[in-house]
Amino acid sequence: MTTTAPAATTAVPTTAAAFPSTVRSYHLGAGSGLDRLSLRTARPRTPGPGEVAVAVRAVSLSFRELLVLRGQYILPVKPGLVPVSDGAGEVVAVGPGVRWARPGDRVTATLFPHWRDGRLAADLLPQLGGSLDGMLTELAVLPEQALLPVPAHLSYQEAATLPCVGLTAWNALTGDGRGVRPGETVLTTGSGGVSLFALQYARALGTRVIATTGSPAKERRLRELGADEVVDYRARPDWHTAVRELTGGRGVDRVVETAGSLEQSLKSLAVDGHLALVGSVSGDWPPLDSRLLFGVAATVRTVAVGSHAQFAAMNEFVAEHALRPVVDRVFPFEEAAAAYDYYERANPLGKVVIAIG
Repeated sequence: MTTTAPAATTAVPTTAAAFPSTVRSYHLGAGSGLDRLSLRTARPRTPGPGEVAVAVRAVSLSFRELLVLRGQYILPVKPGLVPVSDGAGEVVAVGPGVRWARPGDRVTATLFPHWRDGRLAADLLPQLGGSLDGMLTELAVLPEQALLPVPAHLSYQEAATLPCVGLTAWNALTGDGRGVRPGETVLTTGSGGVSLFALQYARALGTRVIATTGSPAKERRLRELGADEVVDYRARPDWHTAVRELTGGRGVDRVVETAGSLEQSLKSLAVDGHLALVGSVSGDWPPLDSRLLFGVAATVRTVAVGSHAQFAAMNEFVAEHALRPVVDRVFPFEEAAAAYDYYERANPLGKVVIAIG
């Protein structure tokens, strides 16, 4: 899957589908929670040099969006922000100098538009739905370098789930320079978006997967998605012991940690194991006895989504294995607030998507 074409263009913006005369966008104002979210109508901006106008067809919510909404996000948030980092849509106009994008192309955008490859640095931190306007809009004008083609077998709604949690899971499994190997054992914690993607990727990479959950209904679904073993952490509060039992006492080779259970995840690791620390959807950050790290010679790596190059590699993998993201529920654009509320309260298994147009 390529994101470049040999020919460049210096033409003025051109259109495929009709370029809109007005655009509706959601913005975050003062206040707290859903009271911050308002819908506005304005004239669209035509793309400038190197920019592409995308008619957004779908966006998806992640825990990151709740943190932004609550005013708890770790990075700066633009006043009056158009929220949501994750979206997919159709190119409707391109500016001068755009090289490969053409009207009619189906595209997604990276959360960090300037992070092409290599290590993340301070000057690469501007991000969609944070310091930059995001995708909860009918039309997004984005730098071409942020865009990637949508895998051909995915719908817009499915593709909209990839940029944050899909790429985070891919980075967690492959981004350390070693990556998981066929025959290894991976532990995914909980059943949030990152964990579901990690489960699907890990299975396709040829590993054994152990998942944790506190819900019998979710246990069944996790097995359907490919988990070899599922540990109920409510029935087994010492679930790390259960994980070691399932591995003959050895422990797992890699943990994708999302649940604020760092201590037990480390106790689940094999010697020289790797722990990808994604975050804590529980909101808990308990203190850690560093002797646990030395006890298994563990490598712990925090994961900050991923680069454009990693996104391209993930897309190729998703296409090769015909993987489909798990979508729990789809809301119309006019019910964006209801989508946020459902995502926060319903504890869904799968992504919550907002369809646009």
